[in-house]
Amino acid sequence: MPLWVKEETGDAFEIMAENYEFKENEIFCLEFLRAASVLKFLPFPVTRMKDIQGLPCMGDRVRDVIEEIIEEGESFRAKEVLNDERYKSFKQFTSVFGVGVKTAEKWYRMGLQTLEEVKADKTLKLSKMQKAGFLYYEDLVSCVTKAEADAVSLIVKNTVCTFLPDALVTITGGFRRGKKIGHDIDFLITSPGPREDYELLHKGLLLYCDIIESTFVKEQLPSRNVDAMDHFQKCFAILKLYHPRADNSSYNTSKNFDMAQVKDWKAIRVDLVITPFEQYAYALLGWTGSRQFGRDLRRYATHERKMILDNHALYDRKKRIFLKAGSEEEIFAHLGLDYVEPWERNA
Repeated sequence: MPLWVKEETGDAFEIMAENYEFKENEIFCLEFLRAASVLKFLPFPVTRMKDIQGLPCMGDRVRDVIEEIIEEGESFRAKEVLNDERYKSFKQFTSVFGVGVKTAEKWYRMGLQTLEEVKADKTLKLSKMQKAGFLYYEDLVSCVTKAEADAVSLIVKNTVCTFLPDALVTITGGFRRGKKIGHDIDFLITSPGPREDYELLHKGLLLYCDIIESTFVKEQLPSRNVDAMDHFQKCFAILKLYHPRADNSSYNTSKNFDMAQVKDWKAIRVDLVITPFEQYAYALLGWTGSRQFGRDLRRYATHERKMILDNHALYDRKKRIFLKAGSEEEIFAHLGLDYVEPWERNA
């Protein structure tokens, strides 16, 4: 059985990485994420320690976990993490839309350990985003299917084109990379026409939205931080997606049945990102992901090509010029790399 097949307790590498993320230890977190990427793309199963000899990203902590799985069939280190009270609390807290590691840490230090305790604490002042996260919690923690993503895509495209007829609306993230399920849906929106798109996100069909205005400054250099957020105008939203109405015969027609209890819609997380047309290719590359692929591509640009890459631009430090690109293929060409299809970027 290949080493990367998920165990009953979940993927050991993802568990270890997540635990270090909760501890805000970025170095150890990335160590396990990179190792997982390497192992998943090996053309053979790892059954002996000799199989990983010479592979990159195989540090001592990673090797210890691999050795456990080879010898025992599971990782006891990962099991310890799964049973750790702090990890279990952070896992619950961060599953809520609008709750990050800092907030989870704050709640845990207050003595809170479960979502029920958080909801029962009347002294807590939740943000608007967190209130929406709790209100639609069951929907938001469930997986979004490809069919649901396609349905939302149609709604978003039709709505956007009502206000911007020449708009280009592209689904990004995991669904562009060919994944069948996800936890949210990301869209990139651009238009070659006049800059009326700044008003687009202020028109709405949403259960909840948090609009972040653009902070981009013309001619600013790309960020050297591989994890830096971009400066585009964004809308982090929750959309109401109605399910196709079922045939009446499928409903319970007993006297005790209350039709009002039938929930014929689902709350879905949607991120809308507005990008200037001239930056669209770079934004598409960045928002398609995966996160690890983007990190490594930026690192390659910096260390191997003496360039700086982010979601806005590619800057050649030797020539001191911005390199224009009308497509992802052109960006890869600037970096001296063969083009990588979106479905091959699931690092």
